[in-house]
Amino acid sequence: QVQVAESGGGSVQAGGSLRLSCAASGFTSSINCIGWFRQAPGKDRAGVARISFASNRTYYTDSVKGRFTISQDNVEKIVYLQMDSLKPEDTATYYCAAGKLYTWDQADYRYWGQGTQVTVSS
Repeated sequence: QVQVAESGGGSVQAGGSLRLSCAASGFTSSINCIGWFRQAPGKDRAGVARISFASNRTYYTDSVKGRFTISQDNVEKIVYLQMDSLKPEDTATYYCAAGKLYTWDQADYRYWGQGTQVTVSS
């Protein structure tokens, strides 16, 4: 069993920055990928960024490229999402999830956190 927990959400003005953290614990040798997803009111949950523990390979959705950076502390099994130049459209509940595969398919992520709210005001 693996547990993941997000932290670091909050409210910020447009142009500001926030850093989210995702801490994985438990049987972490069973997972290889951490993904960040977000869900805005009235919208489906969608992938934001993901990182492979083994290869450190990263991938971003187009809307956040150049503004968000995903990184990992592979020893502590913590994944960070540095969010810069935030826009009101980034407002959402952000979730981290852990799985074996390096994919956007949410069905492949077995372990999910409770979510953390990010609100960006104009």
